[in-house]
Amino acid sequence: MPNVTMRDDAAKILWAAVAAVEPRAAVRRSLRLETDRLSAGDTTLDLAQVERVLIVGVGKAAVGMTLGALDVLGDRASGGVVTTRYGHGAAISGVEVVEAAHPVPDEEGLRGALATLDLVRGAGERDLVLCLLSGGASALWPATAEGILLEDLQAVTDVLLRSGAAIRELNTVRKHLSAISGGLLAREAAPAAVLTLVLSDVVGSPHDVIASGPTTPDPTTYADALAVLDQRGVGAAPSVRRRLEAGLRGQVPETPKPGDSAFECCSNHIVARNRDALDAAAREARARGYEPLILTTRLTGEARFAGELLAALALDVRADGLPLAPPCALLLGGETTVNVRGDGVGGRNQEAALAAALALSGTPNVLAACLGTDGADGPTDAAGGVVDGGTVERGARLGLAAAEYLRRNDSHTYLRTVGDLLVTGPTGTNVNDVSLVLVRRAPNT
Repeated sequence: MPNVTMRDDAAKILWAAVAAVEPRAAVRRSLRLETDRLSAGDTTLDLAQVERVLIVGVGKAAVGMTLGALDVLGDRASGGVVTTRYGHGAAISGVEVVEAAHPVPDEEGLRGALATLDLVRGAGERDLVLCLLSGGASALWPATAEGILLEDLQAVTDVLLRSGAAIRELNTVRKHLSAISGGLLAREAAPAAVLTLVLSDVVGSPHDVIASGPTTPDPTTYADALAVLDQRGVGAAPSVRRRLEAGLRGQVPETPKPGDSAFECCSNHIVARNRDALDAAAREARARGYEPLILTTRLTGEARFAGELLAALALDVRADGLPLAPPCALLLGGETTVNVRGDGVGGRNQEAALAAALALSGTPNVLAACLGTDGADGPTDAAGGVVDGGTVERGARLGLAAAEYLRRNDSHTYLRTVGDLLVTGPTGTNVNDVSLVLVRRAPNT
């Protein structure tokens, strides 16, 4: 039987991580209004000089972020439009909420993006556009550039995802097929002021990568986008390659770069990130009797290799007390990728968890958990997986070979069958993934 006490501890620790980056509260902490002065970070705006405050938002946390902004602004907000993933929406008075597909875009996402562009194009120099960005934004705002059909963008997105492309690679391509990303929203909103609040879902929180940087300068080029396709061996619709090659020849404009006048009235601020989630998880772990240690917020690479790393950490703790003696909780954040070779169903966190289970097989008093903070891991209803030294044995008793399921990229089926899925439902937030290793002392030691 699995160690119920450790699993309960893990659930509480992981939920503390998610709760710490709840988007409504994060925006309320970061956006301040005193009389007529609206502040975020080092940016202060005089609302007495502003005629309208228009809210635009996109991402899995768009609804929560919008509610937080309205908590601060009250009746000073003049309406807006936000786009979020199916299942993450809610009615907001005075704001249009569009639900759309992620990670492969659809017509509803296109509708939300075009409605956003229509709204900001009507903004004047005495208007303020409050832009709220969170994870999933690049897929949820598929406003395609001239000559690019939505199905072309859908196809190249799907192939890049299956190739294991990192988010920076994926967004480099998407920015150069878009009419809203890569600083283009800021260009469309000018001369209005643009204040952007960001719930970061990208390792290291680079503004130009998060949500494909709609309100920040884009350092990437058409040449970079072509290089991603070539290096990943990705075929693309003829219209995609024509667009990128035309850009390379200077026949279509580049995305706006640093120093472009479009950014003179723009400012961008992070309101929550992966480190905030890990800090909260560490506090909860300590309260539950584990010595916590945050190892990194930059866990990337192949998910199955990350899972093997989690297992190696647990085994080192048990064997040599490295980097801590048990009872301890090791915490890692980031975002891995899966190079899909099989025909199974899963996600990066489930794949990492299954790989960890194989390496931990037969080891008592250890646990590894991998969680997508948005509550969605790949095209499944699970947020990730939680495994221990008995996960492989429990599968074997049911006639399942864990290694074969991992080979087929079918982690979801395996973990569901043995009862090791993490299922949270949509959390309303997204700050990458959180991985947890718990190790307890052996009985009577």
